[in-house]
Amino acid sequence: MTQPGRPTGPTPETATVILTAALELLLAEGVAALSAQRLHSATGVSRSTIYRHWPTPRAVLAALIEVAPRPAISRTGEVGADLHAEVDALCDRLRDKPVGTFLHAIVAAAAWDPTMSDLRRQYVQDLLAPFNAALAPARLSSEAREDAVSEIVSPLLLDALLLDRPAARERAHRSVDAFVAQLGPQRRTAD
Repeated sequence: MTQPGRPTGPTPETATVILTAALELLLAEGVAALSAQRLHSATGVSRSTIYRHWPTPRAVLAALIEVAPRPAISRTGEVGADLHAEVDALCDRLRDKPVGTFLHAIVAAAAWDPTMSDLRRQYVQDLLAPFNAALAPARLSSEAREDAVSEIVSPLLLDALLLDRPAARERAHRSVDAFVAQLGPQRRTAD
């Protein structure tokens, strides 16, 4: 038997309306636009509902990260080919909305609100996860895997976030080739 009263979470329809509007506001105006008042104005959903489920801009960002689609890339089992595919996918995502703009917004928000730093780390880790998966056949230590991912991805993030230019896809592909050349043949493919 269910208890009468407020539901524990928003209805799926309400969540979709709020998070769709939140993403549009974030992309157009930045994190400051994620206030309950602004979301109410954009959606017509009551402020009390918004406050109850997303009381802060940080809560809205966390919800957006949670529902962010994660593109599926089929793995070949060959480290070099899979890393090249991930470079292309990340470059495309950094170039296009919403990923590039969302990343800019969350980095800016973490600069003025330290409580958002964990969200920034989570979002970046989500962007790096496919690279870690592509490296699985190489059977590297976690430190070596982290170094390889950083070597390949850091210049792309530098371009996109700090230099405000397209990610240097060709440079990242050269980094992949240099990394794969250092691997022994037995570490380049899945068993």
